[in-house]
Amino acid sequence: MNCIIIDDEMMARAVIAQFIVSHTKIKVVEEFPNAIQAIKYLNEHNVDVIFLDIHMPDFTGFDFIKTLKTPPKIILVTSDKNFAFEAFEFDCIVDYLVKPITEDRFNKAIEKLNIHLQSIKNPSKAKEKPTAEETNEFYVNIGHRLIKIDIPTVTLVKAKGDYIIIKTETNTYTVHTTLKKIEDKLPPDLFLKVHRSFIINTKKIIDIEDNSVLIGKDVIPVSRGNRPELINRLNLL
Repeated sequence: MNCIIIDDEMMARAVIAQFIVSHTKIKVVEEFPNAIQAIKYLNEHNVDVIFLDIHMPDFTGFDFIKTLKTPPKIILVTSDKNFAFEAFEFDCIVDYLVKPITEDRFNKAIEKLNIHLQSIKNPSKAKEKPTAEETNEFYVNIGHRLIKIDIPTVTLVKAKGDYIIIKTETNTYTVHTTLKKIEDKLPPDLFLKVHRSFIINTKKIIDIEDNSVLIGKDVIPVSRGNRPELINRLNLL
C-alpha cells in the first residue's frame, strides 16, 4: 500500500513515518506540510492511504477531504479531540488518532485499515454487521466529549427530527445523527428496528400487547410490517 502524510508539523510527520517502518505492507511515497501541495500530487498519482492532520494553515483536513472525488482511506491525526464526531460523517475515514500518538495506538489504527481494505476486496463481508459478541461499545459526542456507551445496556433508540435519543439502563443521551447510522453500529442479533422511529433491544422487552412493546417504562409502537420479525425473535413456549 502506498501512503502519503499531510501534516504541517515536521516532527509529527517523522513520528508517523517511523511507525510505518515496522509495517512492511505500507510504503510512504510522499510527505506534505500542507493540503494544497498534496492536492497537486493527487491530481497525478493514486495512493491507498492518507495520514492527515486536521488543523493546518489555510486549509483544514476536512476541507481537503471534500476536494477529493474518490478519497482513499484516511487516518486522521490531530491534537484536538473535539472533531471526532464530525470525522464519523466521512465514510473514507478509518480512524482518529490524537497526538501524541503511541505506537500501540498507531498499530490498532493499521489493524482497522487492513479490515477496511479487506472489506473492499470482499464486499459480501463488508455488508455483514457485527454481532453482540464481536462488539460491546460505541462512542457518542456529547458537548465536545466522547462518551462510551456499552451496547448491551442500550434499551432503545428513538429518532426525533435531526437527532436520536439513546436510552440505556441508567442514562439518556441526545445525539445529532440519524437512526440509520446508529442502526449500522448495533448488532442485529440483539437489536431490531420495530418502527420507522424506533430500534429496540429485544432482550429488554418486558411485555408485548397488540402493536406495542414495553421496555422499562416506555411503550414502543411496532409497525405491522416489523411485527412478524419481532415475534420470530421471541423464545415462545
